[in-house]
Amino acid sequence: MDYSGAIDWLFNMRRFGPVRTLFPMRELVERLDHPEVAFRSVHITGTNGKGSTSAFAASILRAQGYSVGLYTSPHLERFTERIVVDGVEIPEAEVARIASRLCPIVEEMAARGGERPLFFDVVTAMAFVYFAERRVDVAVLEVGMGGRLDATNIVTPLVSAITNVSLEHTQVLGNTVLEIAGEKAGIVKPSVPLVTATPDDSVYSLLAETCRKLGSEITRVGTDVTYDGISSNLDGQRFTVKGLRGTYTLSTTLLGPHQQRNAATAVAVAEVLAVRGMEVSSDAIVRGVREAKWPGRMEVVQREPLVVLDCAKDAEAARALAEAVRLLPHGRLIAVVSISADKNIRKMVGHLAKVADSFVVTSHSVMGRAADRRHIGAEIERQGKPWVEVERVGDAVERALAGAGKGDMVLVTGSVFAVGEARRRWSGNP
Repeated sequence: MDYSGAIDWLFNMRRFGPVRTLFPMRELVERLDHPEVAFRSVHITGTNGKGSTSAFAASILRAQGYSVGLYTSPHLERFTERIVVDGVEIPEAEVARIASRLCPIVEEMAARGGERPLFFDVVTAMAFVYFAERRVDVAVLEVGMGGRLDATNIVTPLVSAITNVSLEHTQVLGNTVLEIAGEKAGIVKPSVPLVTATPDDSVYSLLAETCRKLGSEITRVGTDVTYDGISSNLDGQRFTVKGLRGTYTLSTTLLGPHQQRNAATAVAVAEVLAVRGMEVSSDAIVRGVREAKWPGRMEVVQREPLVVLDCAKDAEAARALAEAVRLLPHGRLIAVVSISADKNIRKMVGHLAKVADSFVVTSHSVMGRAADRRHIGAEIERQGKPWVEVERVGDAVERALAGAGKGDMVLVTGSVFAVGEARRRWSGNP
């Protein structure tokens, strides 16, 4: 199949099955001669910040001179963003070739009547095959959802990381923070150290007990590893991290205090890797954090009026975003929002309404996922803020820009999908 055919094949797969199980993924990699054992790995989950932390960790390892695979999800604009080696996205031709190899295996498994591999199983297997073929030294793997039954959880990494835990995907992962923490703790392997940045003491206690039972050391960002801000502007921020091996003065183009925490988590991961035998110098940590890129996260794409794109997709992310936005220079703030239907819309709007003067409510184009615009609008009205409804994301952005003065700010947020659609205006991607 060609690239277009491969993408159609992938996105016509089921996203969720009747039961959650790793059996299809285990059979897939067995049929592929276990590509996941051909490279060392770092395994990262969390409710928020796992993508940024993965990007920081991969950048640090690249700065040390390793060949590094990076597997993340979902993508902003292109499917190929999900699978990256040494900063370069997988070529479309490679997607087509590996999909063609996987297709008969997947169809044969389905024809047998057993559990058919799901979309994320197949894409994860594609990443493993590509990383093995490229002979990467190490792969940084971001969990798709949860941890215990995520397709990535067939690896035995050198180090695991859980950034934080809050309510998400409650229909799948559990109705309480501790239930969800238990799912995420499922990535911890015997004798494999864990790094976590959770500020929640009850979550930390659960993770620490899991590590005790498995003989795994645990490092907590916020106590064992600390960080402090120095300065920030629209070009980036400077901060210090006091790690396990020393203190680093760091800079990053990623904005927001939460990115200091994510960078500190990646630094802790790098230091634990060094303890486990990988060479990771202080210079690599400094350069890796400085050179890390993670688009769509407090990303400034225009200065006058100021336009910021951020993929805040749940209540906790919206809270962190609102705090970060307060630090940016702006007059009126117009928020362009599209939120997926399974999110806590009331809480998300509540956080955003603390900083937004008005809203343009729109719908991202991922079929069946976007919340009803009138439902979002009703929550905005509860907050006493004005709003207008525009069907398409691109048109909504233009509406906000037309209403913004030179010193004002347009914030596009609420969904990775919405930010990806909006970003095309500035990235030039069709």
